[in-house]
Amino acid sequence: SAIFGISEHERELVAELKEQIGLFAEKQQLVTTDAISAIAAEYLVEELKSSNGKFIISSDALELSRSFEQYLNLKNLLHDFEQAVKDLHGNLKSQMRLVYSWINGFVNTEKKSALEKFARVIKETVAAIITKESLERESVSINTVVNVGGLLGQHKLINDREIRIDFPKFLGKMALFINRDVPAFREARSVRSAIVDGERETLKLNEFKPQPITSFVRNKLINDLYLPIIGDNLAKQMGAAGAGKRTDLMGMLLLISPPGYGKTTLMEYVANRLGLVFMKINCPTIGHGVVSIDPAEAPNAAAKQELEKLNLGLEMGNNVMLYLDDIQHSNPELLQKFISLCDAQRKIEGVWKGKAKTYDLRGKKFCVIMAGNPYTESGEAFTIPDMLANRADVYNLGDVLSGHKDAFELSYLENCLTSNQVMAPLSSRSMEDFYKLVRMARGEQIPTSELKHNYSGAEVSEIVSVLKHLIKVQQVILKVNSQYILSASQDDAYRTEPPFKLQGSYRNMSRMAEKIVAVMNEEELEALVTDHYVSEAQTLTSGAEENLLKLAEMRGVMTDEQQQRWQEIKAGYARRKSMEGEDDPVSKVAGQINLLAGNIGDIHSAILEAAQSNREPQKIISEKLDQAVEAISKINVGVQVNNQPVPGLKPLLDAVAGTIDGSLLPVVKAMEHKLRLDHDIWDTLNNIVKKLKSIDKDSFAEINMKQEVRDNYTSE
Repeated sequence: SAIFGISEHERELVAELKEQIGLFAEKQQLVTTDAISAIAAEYLVEELKSSNGKFIISSDALELSRSFEQYLNLKNLLHDFEQAVKDLHGNLKSQMRLVYSWINGFVNTEKKSALEKFARVIKETVAAIITKESLERESVSINTVVNVGGLLGQHKLINDREIRIDFPKFLGKMALFINRDVPAFREARSVRSAIVDGERETLKLNEFKPQPITSFVRNKLINDLYLPIIGDNLAKQMGAAGAGKRTDLMGMLLLISPPGYGKTTLMEYVANRLGLVFMKINCPTIGHGVVSIDPAEAPNAAAKQELEKLNLGLEMGNNVMLYLDDIQHSNPELLQKFISLCDAQRKIEGVWKGKAKTYDLRGKKFCVIMAGNPYTESGEAFTIPDMLANRADVYNLGDVLSGHKDAFELSYLENCLTSNQVMAPLSSRSMEDFYKLVRMARGEQIPTSELKHNYSGAEVSEIVSVLKHLIKVQQVILKVNSQYILSASQDDAYRTEPPFKLQGSYRNMSRMAEKIVAVMNEEELEALVTDHYVSEAQTLTSGAEENLLKLAEMRGVMTDEQQQRWQEIKAGYARRKSMEGEDDPVSKVAGQINLLAGNIGDIHSAILEAAQSNREPQKIISEKLDQAVEAISKINVGVQVNNQPVPGLKPLLDAVAGTIDGSLLPVVKAMEHKLRLDHDIWDTLNNIVKKLKSIDKDSFAEINMKQEVRDNYTSE
């Protein structure tokens, strides 16, 4: 066995002895470990394998044992010592304590050189003395202590680049390391992994890794405009590389646009390229009712989760992009919490695991991005605190910035590349080819040899045909987008027609692009655009008909019936607007009078225009009539001339006179005593009456505006 190493049977024997040694130590109340029991079992097997049946003892332990006995003989204490040991027979723990204390006392009386020599073999000597009569010993002269030099480490055991290794002690430490420390380390690592996995599942860290969509196209507008302005803002918030880094890091980036212009997609792409955690906070989930970032005050579980994400981003502190999406659905009081975070202080109050904290983010790679849609279809006001807006760089992704009109329009074509089956391969090729193909679709003559990719003639023809259709759709989309922003930015008080709510975003362009094929004709393309916006209009909360009529007017495809209906809708809208407004009855009456004045003015203009258009024919008729009169004058015939007004005008004027006499004048007279009548109302009505009398004096003869009514009234 000694020649061929340890066998499987010996391993089984070691395991059995280890168990028995453990039981023996437990019975004798000895302090031991599995590592010590394993070493003892292996030693015992090695001793049993020897041929002479003797147990070895080191020369130092044997020398210490003899020196100790000689010392006791010299002091006449050897008999007393041996008797004391015998008296404790059966109590191994007490025997070991007794012998150890005697030998330790003896060693401490020796010289320093002897003390260092014998101190490490005291326990071995104790075992040898206790088992002196039961075990035969054999001394071996092997040096188990060595000095290893030439070391460069900083370990506490290294002295003057040298370490002293006591091999038996080293084996004991190694056994403890293998049998205790290594399993404990593995257990600790397992527990740590379980905790980390649990926290990762709780915090959902995988959701915060930016993952740009596969259809993202880095177009010319992004390269030439958006990335530079976003980079300038992030440099102001997080600092730039090199000597040009600012010390006063501050600011915020505010992106606004209608839905579908890629605000979130763009910022997620930027976070991915910069290696930042993309902490997206969904403000509609938080809602208008939340004014605190404390999750405990959230009204529901979903809002609580969003606030926990927000505070987690603050807790992370470094390499984080805090992105608040759709802030138009949040409370301005909640947004006020970010004012101090966006100035030079870079501080904000937060709550993490129920404890309030102040987060100081100065000098850290932390940026704040907010995005929203100021043109809400539901009419909700987009409100952001002034002090927060003053600290932000604001950019509208849905509007054309100065000098970038061509890039903005081209972005509609670039962003729909992956949506069309014919155009999709271009997204993975050189964009220079795409720009040349667009120029070809617009009529420019470009040889196909200038294209970097090897296109066939049929492929180029198909791509150009699809691009021609896309360009026509693009023109409609641009008109819709421009009208949407113009209408949304108007105050309702100054509108002359219903608000336009259809949108012309990248998303609308992509939805139509996926249905376009090269063999489409003009009628099919127009039908595609019409069907798309008919579907879009059906999702509006109100005003579907008027929005579709406005779209037809913008496209120039409005029929006569649609034109008439559109004029009726605009007239009805203006009439309703005049009835709305303040609760003051005087204001409502004034609005009605102004509307009536405008209508009468239109009638007056129509009559004058008709008279002007008939002037030339009347001149010719007059000349002929003069000739006829001259001829008739020679004939003695009685003639009676009746001058009739324009057919249909008399009933109209009578109706207007009846409205004024029966409705407006009684109201004015009643308000003389009951309301604070303004002079402007009397003057406006008086001007209307004068204009009507100039048209038909007889019909309005009974209407009399009394000057004393105006003169007697004062604003006091």
